Amino acid sequence: MRIAIVGGGPGGLYLAALMKQLDAGHEVTVWERNAPDDTFGFGVVFSDETLGGIESADTTIYRAMESQFARWTDIDVAIDGQSSTIGGQGFAAMSRKELLRILQARVAELGVQVHYRTVAPDADELRASHDLVVAADGLNSQVRGRYADAFGPSLDPRHNKYIWFGTDLVFEAFQFIVRNTEFGTMQIHGYPYSDQGSTFIVEMHEDVWRRAGFDRTEDEVFPPGVSDEYAVERVAEIFADDLGGHRILTNNSKWLSFTTVRNARWHHDNVVLIGDAAHTAHFSIGSGTKLAMEDALALAACLHEHDSVPKALAAYQDERKPVVESTQRAAQASLEWFENIGMYADQDPDEFVFNLLTRSRRITFENLKDRDAEFAARIQGAFARQVAGGDELAPAMFQPVRIGPLQLKNRVILSPMDMYSAVDGVPGEFHLVHLGSKALGGAGLVMSEMTCVSPEGRITLGCPGLWTDEQRDAWARVVRFVHERSTAKIGLQLGHSGRKGSTKLMWEGMDEPLPEDNWEVVGPSPLPYGEGCHLPREMTRADMDQVVADFRDAARRGMEAGFDLVEVHAAHGYLLSSFLSPISNQRTDEYGGSLENRLRFPLEVFDAVTAAVPAHVPVTVRISATDWMPDGNTEHDGVEIARAFIAHGAAAIDVSSGQVTKDEKPAFGRSYQTPFADRIRHEVARPAGVAVIAVGAISSHDDVNSILLAGRADLCALGRTHLYDPMWTLHAAAEQDYTGPAAEWPDPWKAGRRRPPTARTDKIPPRLALLREGTENAVHLRWRPGASEAAAPAPTPVSA
Repeated sequence: MRIAIVGGGPGGLYLAALMKQLDAGHEVTVWERNAPDDTFGFGVVFSDETLGGIESADTTIYRAMESQFARWTDIDVAIDGQSSTIGGQGFAAMSRKELLRILQARVAELGVQVHYRTVAPDADELRASHDLVVAADGLNSQVRGRYADAFGPSLDPRHNKYIWFGTDLVFEAFQFIVRNTEFGTMQIHGYPYSDQGSTFIVEMHEDVWRRAGFDRTEDEVFPPGVSDEYAVERVAEIFADDLGGHRILTNNSKWLSFTTVRNARWHHDNVVLIGDAAHTAHFSIGSGTKLAMEDALALAACLHEHDSVPKALAAYQDERKPVVESTQRAAQASLEWFENIGMYADQDPDEFVFNLLTRSRRITFENLKDRDAEFAARIQGAFARQVAGGDELAPAMFQPVRIGPLQLKNRVILSPMDMYSAVDGVPGEFHLVHLGSKALGGAGLVMSEMTCVSPEGRITLGCPGLWTDEQRDAWARVVRFVHERSTAKIGLQLGHSGRKGSTKLMWEGMDEPLPEDNWEVVGPSPLPYGEGCHLPREMTRADMDQVVADFRDAARRGMEAGFDLVEVHAAHGYLLSSFLSPISNQRTDEYGGSLENRLRFPLEVFDAVTAAVPAHVPVTVRISATDWMPDGNTEHDGVEIARAFIAHGAAAIDVSSGQVTKDEKPAFGRSYQTPFADRIRHEVARPAGVAVIAVGAISSHDDVNSILLAGRADLCALGRTHLYDPMWTLHAAAEQDYTGPAAEWPDPWKAGRRRPPTARTDKIPPRLALLREGTENAVHLRWRPGASEAAAPAPTPVSA
């Protein structure tokens, strides 16, 4: 096979070596525009999983790399000089220059032809003359650009500025240094790569960068290899205490903005992308070199296992792309966290450290407990003292919490979920069992589904309401059961469907209009929710007055039914949400245009509800923090929407997102909406003493505890999780060996707290046992120059 590789970085060279080993008859040629000794950056980081693959594929390369490794298991976090150490993580790093030297020597030994200081021939020419063309030419890939229509690249430049330095200060562990300066928050990502130096990456938001004067050289064009010396002077001055007299080292060091690269497809005809040409992941969760070498391993294996290039490239994309996309999701969460690090400037130091470690959602509280039990106990104790004034090390989810004047036994909420099972708006036996079972199952607060304030405000014919006394009395039965049979509280969510009304039941056709007997739907503007949906009538002032009255009357009936809390539904594209979003609200009067105007009517409704309930009943609001649309509300608008409702007395902000249009493009993933809750909590809710509720793809007690301990939210609302297991909260308590009052089993069920006699409680799965043994032995193992490799075992790695 004739193989052309464009780019002689680690990914391209490693692939060349692998293909030559698999078949010495392969004719492999590499083009690299730089000289062999031109390498930028300092150290590269690897996981044990990657190293295991390298060892299996080429022991010569692995042994040469192993001799250069710096290994350590700690993470040190220093915040304005106050340091914390967390053990049991597992890292290995080496000099990028040494890695390239090893790979260059190996390909030369194997007979690979490498053209250094040479621009590759035109991609079309390579395609015609080779069986396979590999684009390993990095972030600004010319090959990818040549076939952009086929690959479908997406480049997302981010908001932070960073510069890649080295230092002759040899760190003993992975080092995060955070400085809250007069200009804003700055951070260092550092790690040792040899006994002579460490990588030293400086990062900050562009606004901080400008305020600190780093933009002084913004318009200056530096020749290749020439570094920004002014940046060196300023960084050395700001981080003088952390450097302790050690030097900053440069290597083509210039300010950059990180760009996230994604591609819809990784192969086209006989051309394939690897490394930064195919994808990038922010340096805060790992190494682009690591990902590129993993790509090379996967591609070589697929080429070896399949009898044709097209089959091999399809298999490579199918196998490798989902793995990389998972890494990119974690990287996206991590880079966004660092972009917003200034939000946490006043956070408790222990809480800040835990927040930093769990920023990408790959590390959780349980992970840390297995790796560094002492640190985990400290975090749990700090949370207990902060929220309960005591030292009881109960799981965070079982610490008490208040929503305004309402005390809850724990921080778990049954999220409102439409059940479409009412008749004429009257909740029945189904609702009694649905809500009653979740109350018996341990949730601190169970929420009704969106309860409609008028017949015209229903989504479907199966939606419950509170526009009649009969409906009130039916709800009162459900409320009595919850109060008499459990220690849970029960909340009422009030809403109006707006332009999303008069549709079929969900399982008959979600958002599809009824086949007959439709009612008129209304909205802020005559714009349908999506293709095939109703065209709403634009609301008049008289319509608005009627809706305000309907909400007020429904809230009054809710109080007569005995509900403990009322939530105004201003999310998900229903009536109030559609007023808030510029996607659905294009009015030209005082209720459209600016966000201040778009808030006007939803706030009128909220004020009417608040006036209809007594002072001891909190009124909360659910909002969509972003529309997931280019011209819609953003997370910044979400903060301002929350701020406005807090100013009008909201006791909690229930932070959801989207569903304002069928055309939305949400970034689904585990706990994917939590960052919005985090931002709202730190920017507006926490200073006002208002609770924040996180929702969206939260399904494990570990995720709940991690969200709470990191300070991203005060409570977590779980929906589908409770449908899967109505007793989820009690089961979570049992799994965590918690038996306190925050997870009290009903008297008839208390025997269920004990595992059945057939349960195997005396055995730990072998893999878990090995993991625990390994981490106990390496909780605070640190790498030091001159330490023997035998003294540095590497536990299972976890990327942050």
